[in-house]
Amino acid sequence: MPFVNIDISDGVARLTLNDPGKRNAVNQAMNDEICGALDELEPDPAIGALVVTGAGKGFCAGADLDDLLAAESTGITRIYEGFLRVAHSPLATVAAVNGAAVGAGMNMVLACDIVLAGQRWARFDSRFLQIGLHPGGGHTWRLKHATDRTTAMAMVIFGEVLSADDAHRTGLAWEVVDDDALLDRAHELAARAAAQPKELVARTKATILSLDEVTGSEAAVDRELHPQLWSMGQPPFKNLVRRLQSQITSKP
Repeated sequence: MPFVNIDISDGVARLTLNDPGKRNAVNQAMNDEICGALDELEPDPAIGALVVTGAGKGFCAGADLDDLLAAESTGITRIYEGFLRVAHSPLATVAAVNGAAVGAGMNMVLACDIVLAGQRWARFDSRFLQIGLHPGGGHTWRLKHATDRTTAMAMVIFGEVLSADDAHRTGLAWEVVDDDALLDRAHELAARAAAQPKELVARTKATILSLDEVTGSEAAVDRELHPQLWSMGQPPFKNLVRRLQSQITSKP
């Protein structure tokens, strides 16, 4: 049985974590399949966005304990490979959280550009400290970056578990969606991004992700200057200008 299923339509690849008997807990085989899938999807000019979800009633229950313990001797960062591959992808990424996202499952949520939460079943649970484990994989940084210091403290230190509405209130989730409509809504958003020029999306995403380094107006202008000049030389913008100019000159 594959641990990852891929479905493609409208320029969107849906990646489904597929071990529902274990609530899609991350094992190394799943990580390898995620990395292999993205190696194929990212260069494909027909693919512009990625939706990540889980099979069955869970999104991702964390790391498989056997693989986690094995990683202690083989290299702990091996267990991070799947969600980091998503986090570093140039594709636009949407997490469609259809159930509990726990520990490493939270890391997969935080790896995505935007998060949709199923109204009834989505739950967001850091849980590292509750199993005697320090957070890893950039968990605390990403959580604080996505929400705020208080939310990160509440979830990581105090063990607060967020519902879909809580996640929306704290900024972790962009939108709460009826569970039956979750995948359709995720696909709709992803298809919007996929409809844009792929390289333009990748460069704009890279700019947004680099904004923490910007400390003032002049630096913000400079950060956008070069990619904007690049985009002005690309066919989508040039063709739009030609159409507009043609419309103007054709008027009586």
